[in-house]
Amino acid sequence: MKQESLLGNEFESHTSGPVECLGMTFENDEARRTHFTVLLRDKLKDLEFRAIEGFPIGTDEAILELSDPPYYTACPNPWLNDFVELWESQKADIEENYHREPFAADVSEGKNDPIYNAHSYHTKVPHKAIMRYILHYTKPGDIVFDGFCGTGMTGVAAQMCGVKEEVIALGYNVLSNGIIQKKETDQEGNETWVDFSELGVRKAILNDLSPAATSIASNFNKPVDIEKFQREAKAIHSKVEKELGWMFETNHNDGQKGKVNFTIWSDVFSCPECGGEVVFWDDALDASIAGVKDKFNCRHCHCELNKRNLERVWENVYDPFLNETLKFAKEVPSLINYTVNGKRYEKKPDENDLTIIRSVLNDSSCDEIPMVFLPDGYNLKQPKRSHGLTHVHHFYTRRNLKVLGKFWHEITQRTAYCPHLKLWFTSAHAWGTRLNRLLTSNYFKKRGGVIGQTLQGTLYISSLSVETNIIERFYLRIKSSPFTAAFSDSVIETSSMSYKSIEDNSLDYIFVDPPFGANIMYSDLNILWESWLGPRTNIEKEAIENSTQGKTSDDYRDIMSQCFKEAYRLLKSGRWMTVEFSNTKASTWNNIQTAISGAGFVISNVSALEKKHKGFKAVTTPTAVKQDLVISAYKPDESIEQCFKNDGVAPNSVWDFVEPHLRKLPIIRDGSISFVPEREPRILFDRMVSFYVQRGLPVPLSSSDFQSELKKRLYERNGMIFLSEQIAAYEIVQSKKNYIIQRSIFVDDEISAIDWMRQELKDKPKTYSEIHPLFLNELSGWKKNELSLELSTLLEQNFLKYDGMDEVPSQIHTYLSTNFKDMRGLDKSDSKLKAKAKDRWYVPDPNKAADLEKVRLRALLKEFETYKAEKKKIKQPRAEALRAGFNRAWEAQVFQTILDVSAKIPPAVLQEDEKLLMFYDNALTLTSTEDDEW
Repeated sequence: MKQESLLGNEFESHTSGPVECLGMTFENDEARRTHFTVLLRDKLKDLEFRAIEGFPIGTDEAILELSDPPYYTACPNPWLNDFVELWESQKADIEENYHREPFAADVSEGKNDPIYNAHSYHTKVPHKAIMRYILHYTKPGDIVFDGFCGTGMTGVAAQMCGVKEEVIALGYNVLSNGIIQKKETDQEGNETWVDFSELGVRKAILNDLSPAATSIASNFNKPVDIEKFQREAKAIHSKVEKELGWMFETNHNDGQKGKVNFTIWSDVFSCPECGGEVVFWDDALDASIAGVKDKFNCRHCHCELNKRNLERVWENVYDPFLNETLKFAKEVPSLINYTVNGKRYEKKPDENDLTIIRSVLNDSSCDEIPMVFLPDGYNLKQPKRSHGLTHVHHFYTRRNLKVLGKFWHEITQRTAYCPHLKLWFTSAHAWGTRLNRLLTSNYFKKRGGVIGQTLQGTLYISSLSVETNIIERFYLRIKSSPFTAAFSDSVIETSSMSYKSIEDNSLDYIFVDPPFGANIMYSDLNILWESWLGPRTNIEKEAIENSTQGKTSDDYRDIMSQCFKEAYRLLKSGRWMTVEFSNTKASTWNNIQTAISGAGFVISNVSALEKKHKGFKAVTTPTAVKQDLVISAYKPDESIEQCFKNDGVAPNSVWDFVEPHLRKLPIIRDGSISFVPEREPRILFDRMVSFYVQRGLPVPLSSSDFQSELKKRLYERNGMIFLSEQIAAYEIVQSKKNYIIQRSIFVDDEISAIDWMRQELKDKPKTYSEIHPLFLNELSGWKKNELSLELSTLLEQNFLKYDGMDEVPSQIHTYLSTNFKDMRGLDKSDSKLKAKAKDRWYVPDPNKAADLEKVRLRALLKEFETYKAEKKKIKQPRAEALRAGFNRAWEAQVFQTILDVSAKIPPAVLQEDEKLLMFYDNALTLTSTEDDEW
């Protein structure tokens, strides 16, 4: 097979000739599919198999019809281990001393790629962005896993790593021997090409809970005969057009027939004053402002109206498919846009147009359509409540429903021969629903382009919907659908990520783009596609926060924890997992980090992924972010884990974690020497504590002892810690750059306030009167559930103030003698210098910092004792006191104390603090385990 076939230039048919699969040879691809379909049919009879977490809802026949075993199953895939074993045996060499730093550069990839745009799934990471991560962390033949695969872009990316032109398009250089190079700055400050990866296909295992997602992913990740697809698609389109095209014909004013491009449907309301009907299109729109008027007059009684004081008009409509009369919100066709001889015209529907529409209303002769009852759903509330929808087929006008049914019937007759046709259907399908709302600005300004568009991330039916000529849309999608893989190196299954049949330590790399808490309700949104495809999502293990499903933030964290624990089990030791995540809600962000750490992974870096094209949710909702964040985490080497099993509580064991962890951190970021937060002593301490806590071990060192020992053993530069072999590389880059990008600190709680003051006072000791206005300027307002502290308290508990009695401390002496001419050359005991230095606050040197930390810790623990004794709810606790108290309770193995105090504080305090959540989750787990054993 030739790589040029990736975009359909040349293609070797996979339906004729011998086909090899899992060590077996078949006469052709159809024989392969038949053989494994029989095996899967037998497997579906196994009750234990059907009990696997996330097993979709659907009949055996529906699952078999959608599957293409063993490469794709619309249920758990029984052949995953067989593929893993085969792929491992095919590796040319095993990388014995695997080492990678985290991919620390920010990534920016646009969405205007043909593959990205070939399907309108809710969320996608551009495959070109994923390619960068796969190339960094893997070599050809390695096994990549994505447990929340969506449309399968990770599989596409894994295969694209074997296409030279695609790799070069990322800005890399590819040598004739397949070595991939990237640009780096050498010690002289010159750009040079450096080897970093190899050209070659990576293997991919893809999983998703949604059958719609895995069906789409399957089509993106298997070869397709482009010519055959286009031939079959055009034949189907021609047949549907010939049979049903009359429904989209309209009379032109000279007796000619025009082809309808779209029809605008308008909701009908009633005037609260006279009860007269108000057609929204006729009365509420204003071409001069290219939108909806804030206020308008009733055409019957002329009273002033706005949309908020209108009531919907409801009408009884016979549903021939259900054979019953239902109550729907009234809507009427208000405008038709059509084409005659290549020119567009518009008109109000005439009697002939209305006759066509009415003729379809009572026609039950549609081919295969989904009559699925709409369950309770977060995104289903609006269409059910505001428009009266009860079943999936109500999401379509009767014309488009009839057309879709015909397309689906013809497609299913040809699926075995040309499976890619189903991707064509789900891709074009979005244009055929009532979810297309009128974009008034586009329409009135006559700028061309799309005038109807669905709201991403929701099922919303607008008061002005656009009924597109779906026959025409199917034709337009023929060319944009068949962008698929040139290789069969992806295996796909449908189940929960929380359970996999794969053996331990089997995967080389994991890239996941998990659900973002309460941002998107995938099962709600996928119900339209899945009702046509057959199998539907099993929502029990759907990782979302959803009031309709009764899933809280805790439930979301619990499911994500199960998923990441499974990922930890599957990943080889020392290997990496990349988690792409988007949510500014503190509790959701902490939930995902807690789930990752709780599974055993160690987080080493957080970078940005800019997908450029912003959807509706990403722009307007208060919890949306402007760019996604990428978490890099690794599974510790087996040698480290074994060391902790042997002497986990010994003080020296801390360095068995810290030193290997530092090797996993970036020295520089993307060629610059910007601040790397993970190298900060406080963050290193947090990672160390997390490592011990997640393994049920007491923490052997206090923060002060840890930081004191850290600076004795290792090297500190610009507030960051380095190993001896790393410091040289850092200093070389710094000497060329001559600067360091200062980190910005967002001051909104105690710990960020301390960090800001430490940065502010480190090089310039200040008096209270000097620092106070600066502090107020930086303070953005304390977090809602964070106890606000006075500046004086923060200073007294974390810094030192020179009282003018003894010698001037070195920090103050250095600052004054450097910045004030009259202070230069003065001895530390000089009275003039002492007077200038008096009452200045400064960062304590390492020898005194430990004593100060002990004083502060004593005060925090004293406050925590009051929380333990408190009988009532604690409205606004001090977060640092809680952290100190939880840590002390953990050291003493008194887990119930953590649970008892947690029950007294506001849930948001716990949910929005990663450290508190970590202690609480592990205490809860260990307490539950003890109860079970008892």
